[in-house]
Amino acid sequence: MRGYFGVGVEGLSKPMNAGNLFRSAHAFGASFVFTLGAERKVTALRSDTSRTADNLPWYVFDRVEELQLPQSCLLVGIELMDEAIPLPSFKHPLQAAYVFGPERGSLSPALLARCQQVVRIPTSFCINLGVAGAIVMYDRLISLGRFAERPISARSRPVAPAPHRHGAQIFRRPRGGG
Repeated sequence: MRGYFGVGVEGLSKPMNAGNLFRSAHAFGASFVFTLGAERKVTALRSDTSRTADNLPWYVFDRVEELQLPQSCLLVGIELMDEAIPLPSFKHPLQAAYVFGPERGSLSPALLARCQQVVRIPTSFCINLGVAGAIVMYDRLISLGRFAERPISARSRPVAPAPHRHGAQIFRRPRGGG
């Protein structure tokens, strides 16, 4: 899969669930994780059995104003808001940082203002932080990954995707005279 993504959380109402979120991010191939205004250390939680902090860059920001992302990385807030884009209709950017709010609250207005997109999981009410993260990362995987098309019938087997074809060589300068 092309591109990269990171996962972060603003504030922590249930740090054990943040550990689960970061373990899932590690499993789904995140390039980095981050916390914003986290009062507790999630790096020491037992729920992160994959030891994400030992395997991925982990950035800690005290305030929204300190948040720094790679130059082309888009910040995508995940929030249960009517005006947010429903996840099934969302086109994931190739370079993205997904940020989740605390389970007993919402993303701050300052952080929402920094988000280029805000997405919602179409549920009736808020769900567990780790579950929400896994849903978003799975959606990214199936929408940007190379997988076989789903079969028409439940009894059919998927047909493997066609092998990748490389295009012709691209020359950035005219050949010969410079």
